[in-house]
Amino acid sequence: MRQLFRYCGFAGKLALVIGLMALGLCGCAAYQPLPLTSESLQKRLQAPDMAAVRLQVDELKLPFAPPQPFDERDGLSPEEAAMMAVVVNPGLQVARDRKGLAAAQLIQAGILPNPQISYELTHPSGGDTKGTVNGFGFGLGWDISSLLTRPGRLDAARAQSSAIDLEIAWQEWQVATAAKLHTYHLIIAEKRLKLLQKAEKCRAELRQKMEQGAESGVKTRTDLATATISLQESQAELVKAQSHYELERLALNRVLGLPATVKIPLAQDIALPLPQSPAADKLFLAAQNHRLDLQALRLGYESQEAQVRTAVRAQFPQINLGFSSGKDTDSLRTIGFGISIDLPLFDRNQGEIARQRASRQQLFDEYVNRLFTTRADIDHLTAALSGARLELAGLEQALAKEQTLNETFSAAVQNGQLDLFSYYETLHRLYRTRLQTLKLRQKIIDLGLALEVASGNYGLFSQKDTIQRD
Repeated sequence: MRQLFRYCGFAGKLALVIGLMALGLCGCAAYQPLPLTSESLQKRLQAPDMAAVRLQVDELKLPFAPPQPFDERDGLSPEEAAMMAVVVNPGLQVARDRKGLAAAQLIQAGILPNPQISYELTHPSGGDTKGTVNGFGFGLGWDISSLLTRPGRLDAARAQSSAIDLEIAWQEWQVATAAKLHTYHLIIAEKRLKLLQKAEKCRAELRQKMEQGAESGVKTRTDLATATISLQESQAELVKAQSHYELERLALNRVLGLPATVKIPLAQDIALPLPQSPAADKLFLAAQNHRLDLQALRLGYESQEAQVRTAVRAQFPQINLGFSSGKDTDSLRTIGFGISIDLPLFDRNQGEIARQRASRQQLFDEYVNRLFTTRADIDHLTAALSGARLELAGLEQALAKEQTLNETFSAAVQNGQLDLFSYYETLHRLYRTRLQTLKLRQKIIDLGLALEVASGNYGLFSQKDTIQRD
């Protein structure tokens, strides 16, 4: 009976250890598959449900832009395209997945090490075993040195999580700006295409009249050849403009996260901005306070500071506390307490401290370099924008004069006072100047949106000078 009791006691103790292990496993996560199947991929690659997109845009809260009304059914505006891109663009979804990683790192930083439990059994198996019993040992230990580094790990993880949020918002800003930019590009490409269609029609009419004149002997074959060459040049430019329009449409679809087959109409009479930038020094000051990437870098630097503090604290000796209980084979029971301390004779965590300090210096220098680059970009963009506006002002004056001259020539042709060829050449120059104006407007829009990003001021420029999309 005594022998049976002894084995029952061991079974009970073993059951206690197993029970503690099972209790620890109860909170473990379960595996959930995420299969990479053709069905799941096709579902993500197909065109989004626009009703769902409208709901998501209505609920969208961005740190850099106020809420915007969204309804693509009456045509897409640049601001609406920006908000849609933030919701649908697949690249941003990849960036947002980093939030989950940052949250996991924050959880991991706060987790303390598990206590260690041990159990051993010794059974007399030889020699004078009379009067002996089964011995056992039970131990419980825990590394308390992790308490010293836990605050630093938490500070670093929190700062890193906030920095990632800002980095994602910065990417959303860039995608939104790209969507606005491609929307304006598509509007201008459409306007350019229609102007070249008119120019081609004008050249075709001129060639027809030159052909009629050559047959009647009023015009020479040289005049007809010149008109034919001009028509061929216009046709080539028209084909190029059609190709450019299609490429711009595909570029907009790409940033919006739409398949190439989807065609979303643009809103009518969209205003083209002609930005007049503030002084460069004011924009640079605003950039330091508002640019999300600079804020993210500052938080990243704070995180690294916490990493340095953690590494310095981790140089202190590791301390392990332990409690033990047991019984030897002579049935003598013991209870004990133990402590173990590393002697920092060789490894004082100096390698990790040096690495973290070097990383901190790198982040410091990176922030300084980002500030330098930001200031240089703002200086360059403000100067280029001022020059482009002056160039546009001169071009619009020339355009007004050519418009007046064209009207005068049109009246002279109707009265038979001007050669038809001269009139068509004047009309063609008018189209050319309009095309140059559109090209320069696009350059100003590009510079303005780039300056918005560089200064960290979304929606800095007002929209003016509506162009008719006739």
